[in-house]
Amino acid sequence: MSRKGLSLEEKRKRMESIFHETKEFFQLKEIEKIAPKTKGIVMQSVKDVLQSLVDDNMVTSEKIGTSNYFWSFPSTALQTRKGKLEDLAEELENLTNKNDELGKNIQEASAGREDSEDRAQKLVKLSELESVKELKLKELQKFRDCDPVLLEMKGIYFVHTC
Repeated sequence: MSRKGLSLEEKRKRMESIFHETKEFFQLKEIEKIAPKTKGIVMQSVKDVLQSLVDDNMVTSEKIGTSNYFWSFPSTALQTRKGKLEDLAEELENLTNKNDELGKNIQEASAGREDSEDRAQKLVKLSELESVKELKLKELQKFRDCDPVLLEMKGIYFVHTC
């Protein structure tokens, strides 16, 4: 019979509950002793889980002297979540406004592009002219190789044979 390990999210919740239940501060060694005993978090993953909580501002870390201390209070976690929620709401509003603005721009840009016989003829003419332009550019490139001014700039002097 094998036991299924805890997910990272479950470990994070359990680790955070250690701080919220005790409302104390701890050093890493203390947490490494407490977490496996009380919350069933494997000792090898305690440091990684704790670091992920610190990275997400759910647990506060401070170096005092030569020691690192960790703590988290329920009110701090609540304030962090509220701040994150406000930031996400503001970002959502900004993106919604940008989406509306882009929608207007699309409507304005497509206002003069309704399908019509005249537009279709002009598009065909445009594609024909672009292909002619490409042919002319290729032809011009052939003659560029024999350009006397270009050859003179390169220091090549010979009788024009092109």
